[in-house]
Amino acid sequence: MSTQSNSLEKQVGWNREEMAKRAALDIHDGAYVNLGIGIPEKVVQYVPEGREVIYHTENGLLGMGEAPAPGEEDSELINAGKKMVTAIPGAAYFHHADSFAMIRGGHIDICVLGAMQVAENGDLANWSTGAKDAIPAVGGAMDLVAGVKTIYIITQHCTKAGEPKLVESCSYPLTGQKVVKRIYTDLAVIDISTDGFKLIELAPGIDFDTVRDQTGARLIDGRT
Repeated sequence: MSTQSNSLEKQVGWNREEMAKRAALDIHDGAYVNLGIGIPEKVVQYVPEGREVIYHTENGLLGMGEAPAPGEEDSELINAGKKMVTAIPGAAYFHHADSFAMIRGGHIDICVLGAMQVAENGDLANWSTGAKDAIPAVGGAMDLVAGVKTIYIITQHCTKAGEPKLVESCSYPLTGQKVVKRIYTDLAVIDISTDGFKLIELAPGIDFDTVRDQTGARLIDGRT
């Protein structure tokens, strides 16, 4: 009985797929986009109908497509996270250094990254906790946040221990200062504003108080 009632309960918040789909809605037609490892990689699956989005990878591919169907994998066609991908018609391959020249030259419109912490002023920490036993994983993140025009973040609102990831100031080593524009979590869409975190949209079944209580800094209701 309890199993049946649980299955009928209305979902609260967004799952990982829905977070990626929501972020994809904000990627404009014709954009050149780089995707970080983890949930951001899922964004490639949700290009809105009628839009053309060109996905870029640091390891040298412009025109990355979705994950291959079973049995159609090519072990030599991978993204920066070492996961097998496909290439869309017209895709281009190039040297790793040329890929970073595109990033550093400001030729990528949007980058979608994960985060360990985001500060209310837009500071981002996503490569290390700073602990002595932590394994650094900076990858191309520092280049991306410095060279890409717009930085979006997809992350769970809190850690597995229940600690807020959206904070007044980052306690972990920074990836970049004042670089984040918008954050997509399982609870809400939140912008970085001159006044701090600004709520733009709530996930299904979530209210403002819930998001405020799980945010480690002041949260402004920016809905109209």
